[in-house]
Parts: sequence; C-alpha cells; structure tokens
Amino acid sequence: MDQKRLILAIAISLAILFGFQALLPHKPALPPVDASAPAAGSPAAGSPAAGLPTAGTPTAGAPVAAPAATAAAAPDKGAVPANVPRLQIAGARVQGSISLLGARLDDVVLRDYRDTIAKDSPLVRLLEPRSQAQPYYVQFGWSAPDGTTVKLPDNNTLWTGSGEVAPGKSAQLTWDNGAGLTFAIDIAVDQNYMFTIHQTVRNATAAPVALFPWARIRRDYTPVTAGYYILHEGMLGVLGGTLKELTYKAAKSDGEKRAGVAFESTGTGGWMGITDKYWLTALVPDQAVPLITRFRHITEAGTDRYQVDFVAKDATTVAPGAEAGLATRLFAGAKEVHLLDRYERDQKIPSFDKAVDFGWFYFLTKPFFYAIDWLNAHLHNFGLAIMVFTVFVKGLFFPLANKSYRSMSKMKLLGPKMTALREQYKDDQAKLQPAIMALYKAEKVNPAAGCLPIFIQIPVFFSLYKVIFVTIEMRQAPFFGWIHDLSAVDPTNVFNLFGLLPFDPTAISPMLHLGAWPLIMGLTMFFQQKLNPPPPDPIQAKVFQFMPIIFTFMLANFPAGLVIYWSWNNTLTIGQQWLIMRQTKLSKPAAARA
Repeated sequence: MDQKRLILAIAISLAILFGFQALLPHKPALPPVDASAPAAGSPAAGSPAAGLPTAGTPTAGAPVAAPAATAAAAPDKGAVPANVPRLQIAGARVQGSISLLGARLDDVVLRDYRDTIAKDSPLVRLLEPRSQAQPYYVQFGWSAPDGTTVKLPDNNTLWTGSGEVAPGKSAQLTWDNGAGLTFAIDIAVDQNYMFTIHQTVRNATAAPVALFPWARIRRDYTPVTAGYYILHEGMLGVLGGTLKELTYKAAKSDGEKRAGVAFESTGTGGWMGITDKYWLTALVPDQAVPLITRFRHITEAGTDRYQVDFVAKDATTVAPGAEAGLATRLFAGAKEVHLLDRYERDQKIPSFDKAVDFGWFYFLTKPFFYAIDWLNAHLHNFGLAIMVFTVFVKGLFFPLANKSYRSMSKMKLLGPKMTALREQYKDDQAKLQPAIMALYKAEKVNPAAGCLPIFIQIPVFFSLYKVIFVTIEMRQAPFFGWIHDLSAVDPTNVFNLFGLLPFDPTAISPMLHLGAWPLIMGLTMFFQQKLNPPPPDPIQAKVFQFMPIIFTFMLANFPAGLVIYWSWNNTLTIGQQWLIMRQTKLSKPAAARA
C-alpha cells in the first residue's frame, strides 16, 4: 500500500510539474517586418486577397435569394500617407483620431494605462494607422450586389468631416458619390470604451438602391503574444450563443485551407473581435440583423494580416428620397471585468464577459475574482486581498483537511509499528499487505487521505493563477517591498545576490532566475513536508526531499501574486498541521502506545 501511495504521490507531483511547465511561455517569434504598402504586383489592401473585394466582384457566402455581397474597396494607390486629415477623439478614457482617408478608426490610446509601471511610460496604444509599424484599425462601409455599378467609398476615399468624438459629442463623416448617393458615418463614445457608429446612406436618385453594410477589424501584422497555452490571444467572438476562439497560428493554418476564410458563421446576435491579454477590440452589431461573420487570414506583400468582419446577410434597399442605415457598437479598450459585466447587462451583449479568458474553471475563477476584488476594495492592496482570501479558502475546506491531516499524523505515529511488520514479514510479502491493512483498520487510518489536500488545492491553485494572470485589475498592482506588479515575476534574483552584482544571470540562461519570494515558497514547502510522514524507504524519502527544490525553480517564473499565495498557503498549512499533530500526540493510537 505504501508503494502505491508513493507512486500516486510521485505521479501527482510530476503531473503538476510538467503541467505547469507547459503553461510557461515559449520564446515568441518576433513580428515580421511591416509591409503596409503593397509591393508591385501584389494584392492591395481592400482587394479580394485583402478580404474586401472591389465593386462588382462576387463574395462567397452571400444570401441565396440575392446576388453575392461585395465590399467596394478599391486598391490603395501606393504607400499610405502618414499625414492625412483627421477628426479628434477626446473621450474620458480614450484619446486619438479618425482618418478621413478611408474612414478608418485607427488611432486609439487608453488614458488610464501605461506600458510599464514607470510614471513616464507611454500610454497604451490600442489602434494604430496603416502608415505606422503595427497597423491595427476598424473600418465601416458598404458593398453592392454582384453585377451592379454603384460608386461606393473605398480605402482611398477622402471623406468630409466635422465635430469630434467625445462624451456628449459626435463626429460626422460624409461623402457624396456624385451620382445621387450620400454616405455618412456618425461616431460617438461613452464615458468608457464603447463607441457607437451609425452608418447611413441617403438616396437622391429616382431608383431604389440595394446595399450591404459591413464592418471590419483589421490587424496588418502578427503581434508578439504572451505565449501561454492557458491564455487566448487572437480572434474571438460569441456567435450563435457559443464562444469561438481562433489563435493567429490557427487562423493562418485554417485560412490557407479555405481561401483565406478561417471561420464563417451566419446568424443574428453576438459579437466578434480581436483580443490581446488585457485589451479588446470588438464589434457588437445590431442583435436583430442577420449577418455573415468571418475570421480571415490574409497574405499580403509577404506579410500575414488578420481580419474579423461581418456583412449584412440581406441587402438593405434604399427607396428614392429615403435614407437607411445600420448601427454598430465598437468596444476598444481594457478588459475590465466589472465594465464588461455592465455592458453585458445594460446593453444586452451576450456573454461579453467571456472576452476575459477565465478558462474551464470559469465557475471558480470568476467568483474568485469577485471575492479578491471586493477584498481589495477594502484593503487597498491586492496582495493582502489574496492572503485574506487564502485564509477564507483554508477555513472553507478545514473539515476535510482536518480529517486528512489527522490521518497523516496517525500514519506518522504508526511508523514504528509499520517497521516492525515489515521486519516480521520481510520474507512473505503475501502476508505483509493484509497485516498492514489490518493495522490501518484497527487504528481507523485511511492511507489515501493524505492525498486529499493535493487534490483540493489543484483547482483552487489553477483558478487563482488564472485570476492573477488574465485579469487587468491585477496588472501592475503592487504589494509591499520590491513587488510592484503582482502579475509579473519576482524581479529579484539570488544569482546576482539580489542586485548586488551588476549583471543579469538570465542573459546566460532563463533558468537562472530565482527571486526572493520563490525561495520563501520553497522553504515553506520544505517545512510543510517535514511535518508529513516520510516514506519508509530512505531512497524514496530522498526523492521527496527534492520536490521543494523542483517547485521553487518551477514557480520562479510565475506571477509574484501566485507565489505569495502559495507561500502563505503553505504557512497556514504548517500551522494547521502542527496543531493537529500536537492534538494527535496527546491521544496516541493503541499501536503507537504498544
């Protein structure tokens, strides 16, 4: 039975070790050299290869009862100019501008967030013009049915603009096609990150005009991602009530198999966009309008481009003298949990909170976040909030852990008797196991009970890890002393004597990073292990002695908040085990007294 317990314990330890090693980031590939301007002879942005066909070109997936929808986006004429007419964005939490060339919302900076914890660090830039190194923008437009010759605005259209995007104000973009149609885009923003876009067309001709409104989010480069398997970065959306996630790698692979369209969905409701670890750009269309939604990968000028777009499934017919349009909301900002919840509730956006990657343990992870965030509101320190939350969790599972630790304490006290049985039956293994089981039964000891704390702690540990790692509320949240960001690794390093030696050991190897808090965690794990009954075999005992060392190095690259939690949890467990063992010694089992 001891051998089985040993094998089980080692299996669990190895599963934790290799499982969490898989969560560590792999070295990310650097983004390719930008090629915003198409090379000679290559497909231009807005061409069929770019995901927006020119006027008169069929588009796959159009309504069966109508000609195929097309997006009138003519090829760009040469390089994209850097200096173009713009309208200002002056929101309460966002700033930037809108390009009147092509009607692109391509310049959004977040007022409340900086790239690093340095006070003079630049503000986080979410959207960037096509003339810059990392083009990332949003566009709205119209397509015409196949075979028509309606003149529509394209990437090179210079719109007329007025106003500014600010709370209580809106910007208006208009363009007259010279043939009786006037297109308009009205853009407003609330006090946070939600833009409202009304795109309309007025028909001053003598005949009805059928058009398909569309919108797209375009990223003209491959971003450097965190590289964690448990964190989704890339395309995502809730379509048909189901969360769909597609990484950049998967989008490229799937897109190459299906003419650039990595994913397609038809229906009403939902939302779609592109997410980073902490930031989101998402389209929220009219929930009653049937749409065709696509996630695309586009190879243009040798560069990988990514696009999330939708087009109306059915054409909108604009009668002579009439006006028609489509309202779309655009979220461009930080994935703050309470803010996403509020938008989901107030604006009826289905499962908008799933933009935060709470993972498979959603039923644990999100309540954990609420609890820690509530504690932080009262303690004004997320690190303290995590520690208080840990005390609560320990109290919640105390009855089960208490039973487990008492069983382990009895096992430790039974050590001499177990040794005597092994000596007695050392030449008869067939009789040894029944004798050991009889001893367990007589003393009411469950040898498997010692594994329960491990099984209990794994989902709690993993859920808390997700909370610390994926929620922006933990980003750049300080603790005490040298921990200025709970979501980052401990910045100290024992291999340069915590900064006394002027060199970076990680330049030699990433493994040469071992901060103060991981060392504290390793020590608490070592002392906790000393309170557990050791394996009877000396070699097996030595194997277990290495586990604190292994976990110390493994957690050295994990967020400091998680290491603080683990250290504090170990400390509480040591106190709990010591009290239980002290009580158990006062009432030794019969076998121990014999």
